[in-house]
Amino acid sequence: MNKNASNVAGFSRRNFLKGAGVTALAAAASTTLAGCGNGYVNNAEIKNETTQAPASPSWLGEAPEIDESLITETLETEVVVVGCRTGGIPAIISAAENGAQVLGIEQMSEIADPREDLGAVNSRYQQETEEEFPEFAIDKMEIMEDIVRYANGFVDYNLIKLWADESGAMIDWIADIVERNGEFRMWHEGSIGTTGQGARDKAWATGHSPEKLTEDENVSFGTCLRDYAIELGAEFRYDTMLVKCEQNDEGRVTGVICQDGNDLHYIRVNASKGVILATGGYVANTEMVEARQAWNNRLKINVPVGGACTGDGIKAAMWCGAAIDPLGCAVTFNRACCKPDEVAGSDLIGKWFWFGEQPFLKVNLNGERFCNESGPYDYMLHSAYMQPHHTYVDIWDSDYVDQVKHLNEVGCCRLYPFDNGAPSNMPISKMASDFEELIEAGYIQQADTMEELAEKLNLPVEATVATWERYNSFADAGKDEDYNKEPYRLTKLNHPPYYGVRTGAWFLATIDGVRINTDMHAITDEGKQIDGLFMVGNDSGGFFSVSYPNLMTGLAAGRTMTFGRRAGMLAAQGK
Repeated sequence: MNKNASNVAGFSRRNFLKGAGVTALAAAASTTLAGCGNGYVNNAEIKNETTQAPASPSWLGEAPEIDESLITETLETEVVVVGCRTGGIPAIISAAENGAQVLGIEQMSEIADPREDLGAVNSRYQQETEEEFPEFAIDKMEIMEDIVRYANGFVDYNLIKLWADESGAMIDWIADIVERNGEFRMWHEGSIGTTGQGARDKAWATGHSPEKLTEDENVSFGTCLRDYAIELGAEFRYDTMLVKCEQNDEGRVTGVICQDGNDLHYIRVNASKGVILATGGYVANTEMVEARQAWNNRLKINVPVGGACTGDGIKAAMWCGAAIDPLGCAVTFNRACCKPDEVAGSDLIGKWFWFGEQPFLKVNLNGERFCNESGPYDYMLHSAYMQPHHTYVDIWDSDYVDQVKHLNEVGCCRLYPFDNGAPSNMPISKMASDFEELIEAGYIQQADTMEELAEKLNLPVEATVATWERYNSFADAGKDEDYNKEPYRLTKLNHPPYYGVRTGAWFLATIDGVRINTDMHAITDEGKQIDGLFMVGNDSGGFFSVSYPNLMTGLAAGRTMTFGRRAGMLAAQGK
């Protein structure tokens, strides 16, 4: 079975176009409606007159007071993990493997698939690939420096080193679990793009993804990991939401208060060894996004995805005294589109446009080219922020099948198998049907001339045609005189029909969060750890700043699983 087979039990990049269910659509709506209207006004924060430290932000509020009479259920465990996806499920397994009694708390009604494309260094799969492709070898010090550089230094270098040291072992560990019954195989996604032809940015062969081998629709990446956790004795509780953490007089976190999503009664969970928060960041909390990274609300086009992360874990930790990263940060991809009379923004619901990251001609709403289209996804979007209405237009032609192969993208946007045979997330063969659906829905426009295409996209005709002609002249000359695009990616657009669509950001996840130390404990502004409280994944910070280095495929998810495994082990030991 190929890599695009259904993964059921939650969202996966490899099955999202099989149809969005009620949960997915509701999540999209919550992402939009959490900040209805024209966005939030980010009021100036009041500062302490003596220290000039900012006061608590308006989105944080106060920890809720729950009357004891309303807490009608009490559970006892050693380790409780709140959030059972990319960070939580490895934490549950690791804690159970290390002998702890573990309870997983999940707000959804069933287990969801963890993120795929897991970034790591020196897994056994990577080492095997390097035997045939030595150019894929990764120098740990070099990649660490690249991550620090991408974040402008707003990171904890020790956390990055920890990922570099432990991520390969994490991949081997996860692979042993998912391959144990022959239901999956793990692939190293071996490619770094075209070398020796002037590429501006270096790509890293860090990605790993599980391929489903069974036809059983009840099996997914998530259920495979869940079942193993249950074999180890772990328990799960679904339809249950985090309310807050509880602390003793010494400040140690001793458990959590949750609320049942069905009858809304409150539950106290006492955890003698530790609480691990892995609730997934705050991507669906429009007010919090507006306060911490307003630019992404301007670039955002809502598309249906599973889950709705509203910052519950981050707020719960901050109520316990934890510090938060200085700057907001997100994983954003140019894979969402809107209609020719729409522009990007946090109130807009659009459609998936997986093809958007291919580096074809891109113009602003004035019909003008504005950057090197071959840059990383986030660079493209940040450049678009500087353009009218923070929205741009992708333009390509009917020769795209051959052109895409020549463009030779890497990572999760790749549309052809990787150099070592690993299947891509989406196949080039699927693009034709995607285009037809988007044309029928009024998103992609198709025309036999560039003049007609510009009219359909509500672009200035004369300016758009002039831009297209100049771009084609660069392709003929093999040199981009405006933005220095690599010659091999200067694909001439002269095979009608022509296609175009307005594009914005798929806002996948926030990746800033509560500061942690290398033992995964939340820490205060003074660097003091909060005993008993571990933070994992997009609830945790210290690793990314401003933007996501997407040329290191799977770095966010790989960091999350690596640290989830570590948090579970340390919590089980009562560290």
